Amino acid sequence: MRAVRLSGYHQQPVVEEVAEPTVTGPLDVVVKIGGAGVCRTDLHIIEGQWADRTGVPLPYTLGHENAGWVHEVGPAVTNVEVGDTVILHPTPTCGLCLACRSGNDMHCTSSSFPGLDSDGGMAEYLLTGARACVKLDPRTRPQDVAALADAGITAYHAVRKAIPLLHPGTTCVVIGAGGLGHIGIQCLAALSSTTIVVVDRNREALKLAEQLGAHHTVVADGTQLASVADITGGRGAEVVLDFVAEQGAEHDGFAMTARAGSYYVIGYGGTITIPTLDIISTERNIVGNIVGSYTELAELMVLAQSGQVTLHTRTYPLAAAPEALEDLDAGRVRGRAILVP
Repeated sequence: MRAVRLSGYHQQPVVEEVAEPTVTGPLDVVVKIGGAGVCRTDLHIIEGQWADRTGVPLPYTLGHENAGWVHEVGPAVTNVEVGDTVILHPTPTCGLCLACRSGNDMHCTSSSFPGLDSDGGMAEYLLTGARACVKLDPRTRPQDVAALADAGITAYHAVRKAIPLLHPGTTCVVIGAGGLGHIGIQCLAALSSTTIVVVDRNREALKLAEQLGAHHTVVADGTQLASVADITGGRGAEVVLDFVAEQGAEHDGFAMTARAGSYYVIGYGGTITIPTLDIISTERNIVGNIVGSYTELAELMVLAQSGQVTLHTRTYPLAAAPEALEDLDAGRVRGRAILVP
């Protein structure tokens, strides 16, 4: 089968032939990929940012946002059958550890992360586990929902955590209206009555944000702090969701957060240096976010299949993976890039 393989850090991945995965364990599932999302994390992987954390031996196949059709199942699999349309939670989990049993399965002590620490789904087939499979309406096109498997669930997870703080009369600032941010805006609109303020350097991204439910949009042109202060009457926002968190956005995010407010870090790549006095004197919180639970993915798919959350995508054939990664890096992708084998 064809797969997008990374052979060395700081090198462009290439599409090459590899062996198809097969079922070896009782709960294994092989999925025929119908759509694989192209994520900024893939760019960070290529840059080597994850090398020490995952220790994955190269070469390996990229791709951690996957949806498709069940191709083969292990003898103990009962929740899906061959031919079912599925979206895959990005981390196959054990179901037995305390994290799994408490509903925090993204922190499973025995999980893998295909596309980061093992072969991923930028390929014709992917080996995963039964616990990762969310069964979908058979009319769903995998390419239309694939990026919800990571970008979607990550955005939803952050919004879901922030909802108790976002009662009517509050303000939520969203930094970045790209692949994750445009999903976060829709989740906020579906789940809360907060005033949504979106900050982005790209005016086309801000136009999309307006269509998706933003009440105010702010161009990140150096005046964004003053603009947010003006919108919030000088208070700042009760919640800031930072889907960028690099290239200066991470400094803006904390500065835009109101006293006793919460700054949610979802994007990454930058470094935050904050005097501890600034944290304790204002009681501002910094909250980390990674992926989300299986339950949250199932909830997000309810919103998606009811039309309340829609992915804006640009599709590429599998052979054009290098082009898709280049377009993402250059900011030419509005919404999400999807590889379709």
